[in-house]
Amino acid sequence: MLADITPIVLTYNEAPNIARTLAQLSWAREVLVVDSFSKDGTLDIVKGFGNARVLQRAFDDFASQWNHALDHGAIATPWVLSLDADYVLTPELVQEIAGLRPAEATAGYRVRFRYCVDGRPLRGSLYPPSVVLVRPDRARYRLDGHAYRVDPGPGEVVELQGFVQHDDRKPMGRWLEAQRRYAKQEAEKLRGTSLTELSWPDRIRRVPFLASPLAFAYCMAAKGCALDGRAGFKYATQRAGAELAISLALLKEGRREPPA
Repeated sequence: MLADITPIVLTYNEAPNIARTLAQLSWAREVLVVDSFSKDGTLDIVKGFGNARVLQRAFDDFASQWNHALDHGAIATPWVLSLDADYVLTPELVQEIAGLRPAEATAGYRVRFRYCVDGRPLRGSLYPPSVVLVRPDRARYRLDGHAYRVDPGPGEVVELQGFVQHDDRKPMGRWLEAQRRYAKQEAEKLRGTSLTELSWPDRIRRVPFLASPLAFAYCMAAKGCALDGRAGFKYATQRAGAELAISLALLKEGRREPPA
């Protein structure tokens, strides 16, 4: 199965992460790196991996980047593995993927994540499972708030048992900068979607300042972050901060005058 997969990795100034991600993709004949014109040492690091090929495109949104890769990446394999630059495959997951024998009715595979803080895996997190292994001739990506979702096309989505490690080691300043953008996009999504179409977590987010303390408490207690020491406390605080930023963005949007 591994010979039938082209991993695709999105990058923009990912020098702190990209080497660890590409190191776990040495089994791939080719890795397509879709770069948004990085200004740090990302591309220099990528050049050190002989199986990596770079396709550059100015960033507008995540879904468009992924769809551009599918449409213009000259992918020669029947499967693609879509990865953010801070997604690190575990050896167990690589072994599991190697043993797959997908039926024609299989449209994709979903994986779970182990969230890492400063390189340390946490017992649990709010990071949801995601479909990452799809057929490029069937799949399309779409925006969902600040993030993206993939429609793998007709067929069954199979759950994998292995994990991907989400291990982002960029500086805290980059995280704060990203949260400001993400909060605005999430607020636009929440305000632009009817309450009945929102999930229960998103309905809670519509109530100003309720999601932030709930996220902190849920991470610390239900997800076991209280047992992860400093790393767990840092993660729970970041999640609470992200929800607080969304509440502030919702209030800011609510104060704007409606268009004439």
